[in-house]
Amino acid sequence: MVGRIIVLILLIAVMAFGGLMWLDYLNVIDAKTVLVPVYRLFGKEGRTQVKSVDDESLSLDAERLAVRLEALELQFKEMEKQEQEIQRRRGEIEQMAEELDERKNSLDERENSINAEAEQADIRTRNVEQNARYLNGMPPQAAVGIIAAMDDQDAIDVFRKTEEIAQAEGTTSIVSYWLSLLPPERAAELQRKMTGRPSRLN
Repeated sequence: MVGRIIVLILLIAVMAFGGLMWLDYLNVIDAKTVLVPVYRLFGKEGRTQVKSVDDESLSLDAERLAVRLEALELQFKEMEKQEQEIQRRRGEIEQMAEELDERKNSLDERENSINAEAEQADIRTRNVEQNARYLNGMPPQAAVGIIAAMDDQDAIDVFRKTEEIAQAEGTTSIVSYWLSLLPPERAAELQRKMTGRPSRLN
């Protein structure tokens, strides 16, 4: 009987130990840490718990982390401010670019208008000079008939261009003779306007 009891006790101990190992393998319990003394009897090292970091070290790490997080937050806010400033400056630059484009377009239009006016004036000057030379080569009576049909400003321009040509070529101007052939009232009106108004042609 005593032998059976001992065998049963040993069997129960073996089954309990095996059950503990199996539960430890399944990570249900941490049996190896509890059985460290038993392992040492057999010359083996059991599992030991990792020593926890003391509260002071945890507090220092947490404080350092908080400082870093605060620095990162400040840096992020500064980057946001810089981004807003960049966007504001970009808007100002785009507005200035639009204004410059509008001014450039306005200047281009004005330049085109001035060039067109200058071209028209140049064409008119050439036409007046051509008419003056043509009339100067005609018989005076025929030339006066044509001049009488012109409006006052065109007739004045022809007279002045004829005088310029005569002065440049060193000849006598025929303008005074044309005026003498015109009706007195028309001749007086043309002379008055020629005296009172500056020349339109260069």
